[in-house]
Amino acid sequence: MAEPRTLEPEQWELWSDWMEAQRLLARELDRDLQRDHGISKAEFSVLVTLHRAAEGRMRVSELAESLAWEKSRVAHQLTRMESRELVDRTEDRSGRRVGIGLTAKGRGVVEGAILGHADNIRRYFFDALTPEQAEAIHTWSRQVIDRVNDRASSAPVRR
Repeated sequence: MAEPRTLEPEQWELWSDWMEAQRLLARELDRDLQRDHGISKAEFSVLVTLHRAAEGRMRVSELAESLAWEKSRVAHQLTRMESRELVDRTEDRSGRRVGIGLTAKGRGVVEGAILGHADNIRRYFFDALTPEQAEAIHTWSRQVIDRVNDRASSAPVRR
């Protein structure tokens, strides 16, 4: 294993600025979702995932996997969203809740939120970029994703 190395001061500054930019961007996008559409980022994630699913329905286990969330987190989130009539659950013959789908209200909320969220992403992120900057960020992002995924897939499983 290679010896750990520190970062140069300008690298620490770049890292710090990048992390702050991400936090601020996420905070503003979350605030806008809440203010403009009355939903949280977590609710938006669930609604968009269901919106993209065939007929707006999925198995709960598929939803958990697609969001990369623990099943207990999904269950709690769905309970809150069901009480707000954004989603409804389906049961199997034994009465076990297995499916989840958008209600008409949920579909209306997510369709409005997708447009509003896209507009905010454009305003906060894309409007400030030149095409060259956008391409550089895209290329770099793919490299980071590939590097992390390659490392994760080759790492030994710890027990």
